[in-house]
Amino acid sequence: MASCGGRGGECHQSHCQRSEEDGGTEEATRETVASLSVAGDSPPSSATRGGALEQCTKCGETVAAAAPRAINGLCAACFRAYLFGKFKLAVTTNAMISPTDNVLVAFSGGPASRVALQFVHEMQCISLKNLNASKSQALPVFGVGVAFIDESAISIGPLHEMNKVIAQIRSIVSTLSPAHKELHIKPLENICSMSSNDGRIRLNELLDSVTDATGKEDFMKYLRMLTLQKIALDNGYSKLLLGSCTSTIACHVISATVKGQGYSLPGDVQYVDARWEVPVVLPLRDCTAEELNQLCHLDGLELLQLIKRPSNSINSLVSSFVARLRDENPSRERTIVRTAEKLRPFCFNKFVEDTYHEFVPSRLRCKFQNINNSETALSEVLCPLCGSPLSEPEVQSLRNILEKTQTLVENFTAHCCQSCSFQILPTGAESLQHFYTVLPQSVTVRVTGGTSDHSQLRYTMELKYFLKLFNFLFRELIDDCLLLNQASVMTESNP
Repeated sequence: MASCGGRGGECHQSHCQRSEEDGGTEEATRETVASLSVAGDSPPSSATRGGALEQCTKCGETVAAAAPRAINGLCAACFRAYLFGKFKLAVTTNAMISPTDNVLVAFSGGPASRVALQFVHEMQCISLKNLNASKSQALPVFGVGVAFIDESAISIGPLHEMNKVIAQIRSIVSTLSPAHKELHIKPLENICSMSSNDGRIRLNELLDSVTDATGKEDFMKYLRMLTLQKIALDNGYSKLLLGSCTSTIACHVISATVKGQGYSLPGDVQYVDARWEVPVVLPLRDCTAEELNQLCHLDGLELLQLIKRPSNSINSLVSSFVARLRDENPSRERTIVRTAEKLRPFCFNKFVEDTYHEFVPSRLRCKFQNINNSETALSEVLCPLCGSPLSEPEVQSLRNILEKTQTLVENFTAHCCQSCSFQILPTGAESLQHFYTVLPQSVTVRVTGGTSDHSQLRYTMELKYFLKLFNFLFRELIDDCLLLNQASVMTESNP
């Protein structure tokens, strides 16, 4: 097997198995990316005795000390090439973007989403140049759209501040040319009702029903994802690109572990999440927040200043803890993510190769993640609130509860994972009934009171049982054949 380009030939990725013939350009790209310095991974840059000049540790160019520099002695050009190389490598090796895709970039105005939008725009420009230079022009150029969620209904800031932010977003998107990019600005309350006033009332009632601060943050995150999915589905997008970086994922790893979401954690830290109707991709997973902030400063990328609501949740506590770890050792964020990578992913953490576009030449086809479906334990039952797959004990408990449930509310709560049941769902019967009535229809439709769900659940349980039984019997048959063969050999050798 070829090495993935880690230091000393050591592999640090969970999906790096490739044959030698697949090495080629990808191997050279990995070696190029790995050879670039990054915080905590390389010695500091060398400087002259006078301290007025510094030398880039990558290209060796000597620049003035007052000139823009990046992390650990990289010049601005090399640092930018380093980040773009990691972004492009994640896109190509995980089949995130194909020529016929229509990609929706979730834009929040922060450094991560701003860099993601800029890099996607540059990849689109490269594809346009290749298309114009090509004689056949057989491969199309993927489309790009931008989505921003207006949260003024629950924001603590004044309305004119949000109007100013929206004007800034329109200005940022308009500067990304050539290739027109459609901008979609949707209020968060639209997920509850298409009527602005009714949606605002239902959204506030829904959030007021959640008393736990951590549960409210997690539920708002899920509502944002539902809104992005609705935008993507209504406008024909095939991929949803998020700007989640190493720092964000590291915080999620620890907070999910604290909240008892360890079973579903492997599905949240991969490059691809295809459990949604529009698959979600994370091309900035290998970039830290510090690197993205530095790049925005070097390139002069405009960022949005949004007023954040103060919080005392587990998520904010974990963010502060990870920030202290980063101050002590910048590489600890990567260590957390690399540790989580060792967990076994789910089936929805890859794209199906059979559905990929067959007309793309083999030399241009993206590499697919090497995940063995037979070794992946996936429950077909997902939590209707957070979308997390239920563990086998939770599925067995759900099956027992469904035999006794009578109402739609009981049926819905039975399908929720333990974390959502503890942090999001209200405790009282009346509060729970009201919470269910104001939930978006896209959430309640996932769980119905019909017999089809019971049949599907029973089919899933029986299928998993028979698969286990088949594996057990098949192994026993192999052992018997080996013992029989060994006995016959011994008989022939000792007549």
